[in-house]
Amino acid sequence: MGFLSSRRKRARLAPELDDQELGRLLKSLLATTRTGTIATTDLCAAQLSRLLDQDPGDWDRRTHRISVLADFLTASRLPASWAAREPRNATALVLHAWSQAARTHAEGHPGDTDDAVEACLRAAELAPDDPTPWVALLKVARRQRWKQPQVFGVWNEVLARDRWNREAYMNMLGYLTPEEGGSRLQVLEFVDALCARMPSNAPCAATELTAQVFQYHAILGRGGYEALVARTHWSQGMAAQALDRVVHTWAQPGFLRHASALADLNLLAYALMAGDRRAEARPVFEAIGGTVTAWPWQTGGDPLTEFEQAQRRATVGQ
Repeated sequence: MGFLSSRRKRARLAPELDDQELGRLLKSLLATTRTGTIATTDLCAAQLSRLLDQDPGDWDRRTHRISVLADFLTASRLPASWAAREPRNATALVLHAWSQAARTHAEGHPGDTDDAVEACLRAAELAPDDPTPWVALLKVARRQRWKQPQVFGVWNEVLARDRWNREAYMNMLGYLTPEEGGSRLQVLEFVDALCARMPSNAPCAATELTAQVFQYHAILGRGGYEALVARTHWSQGMAAQALDRVVHTWAQPGFLRHASALADLNLLAYALMAGDRRAEARPVFEAIGGTVTAWPWQTGGDPLTEFEQAQRRATVGQ
């Protein structure tokens, strides 16, 4: 019990990951948006603009921050209010569209996102070099179940601006699954094409492993005997190869340098423990340092509990 108690103090859900400035902004927004006044909207918009306009050209960091903020503000009127006040602010427009896509996803239906489409296109005109309007549009297209030629058109716009954009690859992967707009074969072709040319430490490096976790979850979801022996997924074929390719490099200090590196390490730790590769998972848990992502741990229940139990099994060897 003492071991788990100490783990609980150190492990925490942190959507901002190791982005301390983003973490401080989330806390500030949580405190200030409760008043709901016009002055509060202005203050929050200024804070958002200050953070999101930092480091021009660092599209990886910008995409991560917009994604986290959009999820955080899903139920808030702030993104819409900011976009309405500053209709020629590309950042405000992107955050508004992204938060709309996040809200429809949370509500489980496509919803009316025509306004989000328009916001993305206006933002793209205002900031032609910025990939985030196109990433936001890709998310909207996915929610609206656009046809593949349209989706791939948006996808190509992202790649023209940010070749290895993690968020874009994750959304295309989700779109191409059998549960959405594609098939298992399309997923395999997409991943194979990426692995053939991608640097091993690119921001989208976790695409292949994410695809294998999706397939593992699909097996668990079928129940019965297949679910009982789902662990064997990780010792066979492409799943084992996906783990073998990254297990000895990702946890090395400085190897993964992109904004969502800790999310990728959470994914790796989860997959290693699902495959009962405990010794290999230990250094990954050490690299994570207690910064927990909700997915994929939430698949088995409370994500913090699942993380802590997996970490304990890896460390203690039970």
